[in-house]
Amino acid sequence: MNKPQITLIQDSFAKIVPIRQQAGEIFYSKLFEIAPEVRPLFKEDVTEQAGKLMTMLGTVVNGLRDLEKIVPIAQKMAVDHVQYGVKTAHYEPVGTALIATLEAGLGDDFTLETREAWVDAYTVLSNVMIDAAEGQGASE
Repeated sequence: MNKPQITLIQDSFAKIVPIRQQAGEIFYSKLFEIAPEVRPLFKEDVTEQAGKLMTMLGTVVNGLRDLEKIVPIAQKMAVDHVQYGVKTAHYEPVGTALIATLEAGLGDDFTLETREAWVDAYTVLSNVMIDAAEGQGASE
């Protein structure tokens, strides 16, 4: 990720913040639509989980200029999620749901460049998380 991509991500996320709860709910709705097999992994109220997701996403987005601080947080989160049954194969639909959520929330502001920046960021962080999770026994 380069500095212009980080700026695109941070600026676009700032536009999502006012609709953060709705965006979180859109995310889970889309995730369960494209990967219904993950629904049983969510034992708590998805409304509450949507808020947690957006808080975590905000932390990551705000820290993109200092990946050395974000990477350990992402690794710990991945390791923690192994105990909930998260598998390597789940990262792809999560990325798809994230992009769909951003597209729905941003509308015309979700330009091709913004999409590419988000995809690049998700790819980098999901690879870090997958590596950490696989070290803890997560599998396909």
